[in-house]
Amino acid sequence: MIEKIFDIKHESSDGKSRTGVLHLPHGDVKTPVFMPVGTNATVKALTKDDLDEIGFEIILANTYHLYLRPGSDIIEEAGGLHGFSGWKKNFLTDSGGFQVWSLSPLRKISMEGAAFRSNIDGSKHLFTPESVVDVQVQFNSDVQMQLDVCTGYGVEKKEAIKALEITENWALRAKNEWIKKQNEGYKGILLPIVQGNFFEDLRKRSAEFVTELDLPAIAIGGLSVGEPAEEFSKMLDYTVNFLPKHKAKYVMGIGTPDYILDAVHSGIDMFDCVLPTRNARNGSYFTHDGKLSIKQERFIHDFGPIDSECNCKVCKNYSRSYLRHLFKEQEILSCMLASYHNLYFLHNMMHEIRNAIEENRFEEYRSSFLKRYHSNNIK
Repeated sequence: MIEKIFDIKHESSDGKSRTGVLHLPHGDVKTPVFMPVGTNATVKALTKDDLDEIGFEIILANTYHLYLRPGSDIIEEAGGLHGFSGWKKNFLTDSGGFQVWSLSPLRKISMEGAAFRSNIDGSKHLFTPESVVDVQVQFNSDVQMQLDVCTGYGVEKKEAIKALEITENWALRAKNEWIKKQNEGYKGILLPIVQGNFFEDLRKRSAEFVTELDLPAIAIGGLSVGEPAEEFSKMLDYTVNFLPKHKAKYVMGIGTPDYILDAVHSGIDMFDCVLPTRNARNGSYFTHDGKLSIKQERFIHDFGPIDSECNCKVCKNYSRSYLRHLFKEQEILSCMLASYHNLYFLHNMMHEIRNAIEENRFEEYRSSFLKRYHSNNIK
């Protein structure tokens, strides 16, 4: 019998949102949770101490990139991702399937696996569902993902069916390999991934298939791949209807207040995205009144904080004028401070979301937050 790893703490009386706790090998994680993306076992421009100071309990690392460099053998030799990076809390690792799809122009997907050329040196590699489980075991991932086939928005149904058939085959094989590794002492969990593109019958089929696998939690893939926001919300809501309520659910690749609040509204517990730190490196800050572009000339003489309601050390200690100066001079500190603020902002928003759910006022919180966020009232 597969061990239960998720406890629902409170179900909101005003919708599907809920709070809970994930019990993982490197500590409990409060949900709903946003996970910063540390592609190369580091969140860009931040130290592990920064992440700990903000309060994160789990971050994401990327199997494709770490497999290619420095290599899974070196990471295993260092004591897994925790020993290699010094981050002692939880790691979720993706399968690398999305990167094979998006980064490798020379790839071949078959029932055997995903053959591709490295984006670093062009060398040939093959990911199979079994080998991807094995690599993530070498990483000592707390949460690992099955290898899947992602398809873009707007593909024909025939292509979506083929991708789903392969993903289902890979999920079964990944589960069998994961069980073997569990019997050898591996403690991390495996998540199957719902696919099916934007076809409702395929989404229903995939959701019912992964439910039958009875793995500890479930991921929903193939969303946030270029579709309109309303299509994302519609398909996510539809898919969740066919998934068991008692399992933790994870949607990959969302990291803005709009998408996060939509996901929580649909009953999603986990999400991640590179966007908060990528935007930060381009001078874009989250605020309660919307996104602030620090490069604007109107901030030259503005000695106030990025967001007067934010308690992060950036808002407490640095002015808009100074942060604009750092960005315009391309100082490394600009990336560091902007990334810290954006992740602090989202982490604090998750804290507010959990409080609102437990007080049965999440829909009210969501509505008022978005109304202000979209007001473009940044002064």
